[in-house]
Order: sequence, then structure tokens, then C-alpha cells
Amino acid sequence: MRIAGRKIPLSTIAVYVTVIAVTVIMLLPFAWMLSASLKLDRDVFVFPIEWIPAHPRWQNYVDIWTKIPLALFIYNTSKLTIIVTIMQLLTSSFAAYAFAKLHFPFKNALFLGYIATIAMPWQVYMVPQFLLMREFGLNNTHLALICLQAFTAFGVFLMRQFYMSIPTELCEAARIDGMNEYQIWAKIMLPLSKPALSTLTIFTFVTTWNDFLGPMIYLTKTELKTIQIGLRMFISQYSAEYGLIMAASVVALIPVLIVFLSLQRFFVEGVASSGLKG
Repeated sequence: MRIAGRKIPLSTIAVYVTVIAVTVIMLLPFAWMLSASLKLDRDVFVFPIEWIPAHPRWQNYVDIWTKIPLALFIYNTSKLTIIVTIMQLLTSSFAAYAFAKLHFPFKNALFLGYIATIAMPWQVYMVPQFLLMREFGLNNTHLALICLQAFTAFGVFLMRQFYMSIPTELCEAARIDGMNEYQIWAKIMLPLSKPALSTLTIFTFVTTWNDFLGPMIYLTKTELKTIQIGLRMFISQYSAEYGLIMAASVVALIPVLIVFLSLQRFFVEGVASSGLKG
């Protein structure tokens, strides 16, 4: 195939067609969700799908704020997400610096043991964690979720892989200049690790914002619930208000999109430099 006098290999065309097809398939559920958010419940599952409603029902986006305390749920979710994200950035980067640049007994064994916890599903230790939080008197508090999610083996692994790519000579030169380990971490390692920090921010923000099982287990008071739990309030014993569910889901998706689009410039660089493969 020739375009503007250039011959384009069929393999290249096939790759582009495949990428476009996969992209369209992945975007279809989001397009359906946006379309359903502007429909009455009886029209949501009509087939063939009416992608652009003839009479959009914008009232759905008004009703979601009055049917449930959506603003409160968004505040609770934002509070948890921001605190957990900041805590994970601090703890993961600090622990990763120790595993990557410091020398202490059994360093590799401790790192492997800590990283091995990634392979253990959360459901395995969910009950012991709940009993522990109950003994601490943290049930029905946001602090329980913050304590449980403030540390992550995945974040330590991600940051350590990035720190390993930073020349050790920089740390040695800083020590010669009189810097201690805290200063090296804060003034050298952190400024150089923006791609990895951005990647970890995206992963942590999305995971915490969309967390359903954790808040469902630890939070029973309405004033403490998150937006993912709040969406269930549109489902009654005999029916579900699908139009409102889709409208609230669109609203809940906006912060995730903002964070991802803001940090996407560093995302690919961070994944590539940290040695992760998707």
C-alpha cells in the first residue's frame, strides 16, 4: 500500500488496524455507560442500543445528588484516596531507597520475603486483619483503611527497580559532601524518581478510589461510606435505578481520568524504567 509516494508494509497496517480495533472495543463499555446515564431505566437495556438518546435525561445528573448523599461519599473517598496515596508514596520510596542503596544484614532475604506477599491474595488474610482492627477499636473509622493501605509491597518493588537504575556514585558523592541518608533520599532520589512516583500515584489512586470490599467490611455508618458503596444505594430489593447508577459512575470516573491524564506523560516512562511488563 502506498500513501503520499511511500510504501507502507502490510504488517504495519495490520498493527495499526489491530490497535484501533482493540481501542474501540475497550472504549465501548464507557460509551455505553455515558449513553445509559442519559436514559430512563426502561431504555437502558433496549436493543439495538441507542447510543445517542433521542431525548437525553439530564435530570439523572441532578437526582444522584438528592437520592443519596453523593457529595459526602465523594468527600470520604477523596479523603481516603489522597491520604493513602501520599502515605504509600512516602513509605514505598523510603523503604525502596533502603533496599536499593543501603547495606544491612539479610537485605535481599527481607526484600524477597516482603515482595512474596504480593502473591498472597488479600482474601487469605482479610479475616485476621479485620480481627486486628477490631481489637484496636478501629472498626467504623477511616483510620482502619488508612493503616491497612499505607504500605504496599508493589510500591516498594516499583520504586526499588527505579532506584537501581540511578548510579550509586551519586549517593557516594553526597555522603562525601556530608549528606546523611535522609538528605540523600529527599534531595537526590526523590527529584530523580518523578516517573516512578507518577506511576505509583496512578496505581494507588485508582485502586483506592475504586476499592469496594475494604470499605464494605470496615464501614457501616452512612456518614463514613465511600462512593463505591454509595452506588449500591441505587439498588433496592426489587429494582435498580440503572440510569442513576450510570450517571453516578460517570461522576465517579472523572477524578480518575483527571489524575491519569495529568500524569500520563510520566506513566509510560515510569513503567519502562522500572522494569515492569504488562
